[in-house]
Amino acid sequence: MSIWGKIIGGAAGFALGGPIGALLGVVGGHAIDRYATPPEPIDEEAATRKIAFTIGVIALGAKMAKADGVVTRDEIAAFREVFHIPPEETRNVGRVWDTARRTSEGFEAYAAQIARLFNPGSPVLEQLLGSLFHIARADGVVHEKEIEYLRRVAAIFGFDDLAFERLRATFSGEPGNDPYSILGVSPDDDDKSIRDSYRRLVREHHPDRLIAQGLPEEAVAAATEKLARINGAWDRIKQHRNLT
Repeated sequence: MSIWGKIIGGAAGFALGGPIGALLGVVGGHAIDRYATPPEPIDEEAATRKIAFTIGVIALGAKMAKADGVVTRDEIAAFREVFHIPPEETRNVGRVWDTARRTSEGFEAYAAQIARLFNPGSPVLEQLLGSLFHIARADGVVHEKEIEYLRRVAAIFGFDDLAFERLRATFSGEPGNDPYSILGVSPDDDDKSIRDSYRRLVREHHPDRLIAQGLPEEAVAAATEKLARINGAWDRIKQHRNLT
């Protein structure tokens, strides 16, 4: 069953509660008739994390869309680039997006609820932040207010300032991003330290591993893109240092 089937057909079985649970109720009440057949047996803990990830990206993306003072539909289009959304679910995603944008609940409540489902600084949370960076770039530029918003979300997720700068270098799309920053190392580090950091990041961010930790399959393309950035940064460093 896709993540959308789990959200709409089985959301009532997940004890998420909080602001994310409220958003699940918005979409579930409108589309439950299309999923009248009982859902297949699933791992509820894993499904809960994947649902929280998906709704979290929508909710935090909607809140962020107002950070620069301009709200456009480009952000929803960017979300569709991050997640594979079946055409029949587009309206439901838009409904959740609009509801999250209007709710009085602050973004901190959504971020804190998501953070409780994962380990601090989890690679899955990195990927969620990457999705938000992609949405922030929807209008062609990541505004300073959006950067500050993302920094605050990252802090709730357990990332310090150094880790955030690594994520910014990886996901911001800014030209000429420093490959050392993408790997979370310094140009002053020795070759072994840099190689070890690269190998650790490749292990942690392999899409199969992320899926096992709670990344929805619908977001695999974005995870694969990040892995490509990590590999690209290592290739640039190898060339610069004449490594094999």
